[in-house]
Amino acid sequence: MAAILTDLALCKKLSFAKLNTMFRLRFDSLFCLPCRSFGKSTMEMSGSQPSQFITSNGSRGISRGSGAPLIDDIEMGQIVVPERKSWKNLFAYMGPGFLVSIAYIDPGNFETDLQAGAQFTYELLWIILLASCSALVIQSLAAKLGVVTGKHLAEHCRAEYPKVPNFILWVLAELAVVACDIPEVIGTAFALNILFKIPVWCGVLLTGLSTLLLLLLQQYGVRKLEFFIAFLVLTMAGCFFAELGYAKPKSSEVLKGLFVPQLKGNGATGLAISLLGAMVMPHNLFLHSALVLSRKIPRSIHGIKEACWFYTIESAFALAVAFLINVSVISVSGAVCSSEGLNPEDQRNCSDLDLNKASFLLRNVLGNWSSKLFAIALLASGQSSTITGTYAGQYVMQGFLDLRITPWIRNLLTRSLAIVPSLIVALIGGSTAAGKLIIIASMILSFELPFALVPLLKFTSSKTKMGSYANSLMIAATTWIISSLIVIINTYYLVTGFINLLLHSGLHTVSIVFAGVFGFSGMLVYVAAILYLVFRTNRKSTQPLLHDDSQFGQSCETNNGIYDLPREDIASMQLPQGRSTSDLD
Repeated sequence: MAAILTDLALCKKLSFAKLNTMFRLRFDSLFCLPCRSFGKSTMEMSGSQPSQFITSNGSRGISRGSGAPLIDDIEMGQIVVPERKSWKNLFAYMGPGFLVSIAYIDPGNFETDLQAGAQFTYELLWIILLASCSALVIQSLAAKLGVVTGKHLAEHCRAEYPKVPNFILWVLAELAVVACDIPEVIGTAFALNILFKIPVWCGVLLTGLSTLLLLLLQQYGVRKLEFFIAFLVLTMAGCFFAELGYAKPKSSEVLKGLFVPQLKGNGATGLAISLLGAMVMPHNLFLHSALVLSRKIPRSIHGIKEACWFYTIESAFALAVAFLINVSVISVSGAVCSSEGLNPEDQRNCSDLDLNKASFLLRNVLGNWSSKLFAIALLASGQSSTITGTYAGQYVMQGFLDLRITPWIRNLLTRSLAIVPSLIVALIGGSTAAGKLIIIASMILSFELPFALVPLLKFTSSKTKMGSYANSLMIAATTWIISSLIVIINTYYLVTGFINLLLHSGLHTVSIVFAGVFGFSGMLVYVAAILYLVFRTNRKSTQPLLHDDSQFGQSCETNNGIYDLPREDIASMQLPQGRSTSDLD
């Protein structure tokens, strides 16, 4: 009753529509509370577990529709950012950046880093610097999209694009998740081989079980998982910094490689594309835009700006650590392979270096402890990458198709698609062929990046979706230049590689002509699909969710598709609650 009297005092200041909404929600909160309490008591008596799909009612009574579970404890599955203006709020935002940074230091990155250092010493370090700076800009846009609109990238794609393009984008996103999972499977198998002498093909099978055990961490909430991932990142950093201290690369050559762009030698362009593909991954954009929804931020203009700024700072810190790790890997590889007095076996390893051979090379040159440190870092990288990849796949499936699936089933499906080709390659070609499969997977990620990057740039540059938080002219120009360079480099490498393949294939002239027609037709389709995404006009409007809207209890059941934050489905690292497409329109 006191709550209703308080609402009556505001009547003179409210429009009829808002007044009606407020009283309807207050009525639901007062008279439905016994039902929720009864349901909670019944659940406790029966010993059953609560539903994994939870939605908060915050501090106000909010109707979530029939059958939607509610929670009354604001501490459950939430990370609440204080409303005070203080730099200490940064600590509340720390976490998503470390989960995202895992994609920049996964086994695929280590594989390409090792080969770049072995073949070109420090000449490709500038690619790492360029990719890291570009990644910071792009990841900050992904975070801003989630903070401002309350929806992640995959949900925006489902609301914006027709069914056929949306389905194609979903297939490409799923392929990106699988392509990302392949290096993680092989990398973990190599680590088990180094540490425990387990055959690579057996290690491939064991990776499917090990990740399921780590998924048990999700029951403790996103904060615990973020701390665990941060610990793994720092473990990798410590291992490779120790390796760097003993390898002692030449600092002048390292600085030259960082700031003097060059692509010399056969295979430099392909390896540069692999480095770029291994650094900026498409699934990471979907993941980051979803993870930021785990925080309950002040829904004011200042609160949203502060959240975007702090997310950028914490992403910069996490990506800086990842950048230093990648530089360390390339520098160690370059220093070891360019050192004098290498025996013939080590020289052969340097000429065709992969994750498995790197352990023997480090052991012979730097000592047995160096090989063990490398294996520990590789194991930490593989296991942490599979966790983030699983959740990225969950948000991709939920966002594009509105499908719900439990994490262990989702992990089993994704991991099976990655294990099958990895197992076949490991059995037939051994560790060398498995290492080449990592390079191929990284290149696939690079080719698929525009299909996640272009929608992100379109959405964050649109005032109909972002309002006053849309990208500035400078940010928009910078990000579009980055995207254009990626497409141009990919197309150039695809055309030149295909032409060289045809010229050296040994096929008859007629066969070469037919293969050329089909190949170049596929390239035209690739470019046409990117141009469609670039020039298509955004047709769905999603204005930023501010305090004036959220204070009257707009939820995921409203017509305008804006729902309260935080998303506890994200906060608890579970799959977001399903919504129909009409709710997102």
